[in-house]
Amino acid sequence: MGSYDYDFSVISQNKDIFIEGTLKTLEISAIALLLAIPIGIIFGMGRISRNKYIRLISSAYVEVMRGVPLLVLLIWIFFVLGQFLKLGSYWGAIIGLAIFTGAFIAEIVRSGIQGVPKGQMEAARSSGMSYWQAMRLIVLPQAFRRVLPPLASQFIMLIKDSSLISVIGATELTLNAKNLVSTTFRSIEVWTFVGFVYFAMTFTLSMIIRVIEKRLLSREN
Repeated sequence: MGSYDYDFSVISQNKDIFIEGTLKTLEISAIALLLAIPIGIIFGMGRISRNKYIRLISSAYVEVMRGVPLLVLLIWIFFVLGQFLKLGSYWGAIIGLAIFTGAFIAEIVRSGIQGVPKGQMEAARSSGMSYWQAMRLIVLPQAFRRVLPPLASQFIMLIKDSSLISVIGATELTLNAKNLVSTTFRSIEVWTFVGFVYFAMTFTLSMIIRVIEKRLLSREN
């Protein structure tokens, strides 16, 4: 076997492809997160609802989404659901990521709400507030401070999970890298750089999360 001649100039020569892919990855991940948050809040509250049917539906959604591989879900949405709704790869990817991530956010929201002392709800109810008023004005604001760091961590997971959407043809960093490798045959150089880009994105977000956690802790103290 002959030696491999490394040529990382393929990175600088195709920097626009990497920039476009990175921006698309962040765009799709951000939109998916914005859709996943309300999904997570609804089903997270549903998990602790006093209505057993709402609890059952919410629990079923969470357990199914946590038990099905994301790749399978993306393929099903694109090839099955997408045929009826004409989603296309872009929105199929966003919806798939949002539905999948929403289940994990639901658990984050549930634990955040249950982490608020029960006395807070009881005090709000005794002052004349309805259940939903107490939840919206008293419980949820306190729960939000608790769930913000894990919610930010979930965004990091979402960015990494977004690499799977290349399977359904959604344009993002991984798909752009695959296409570039097929034309340049520089797989080592391209995938090494792509790994670095993903690390840079997730590491930066991790640092931001740490700053947020420190500020929240300082406010509580």
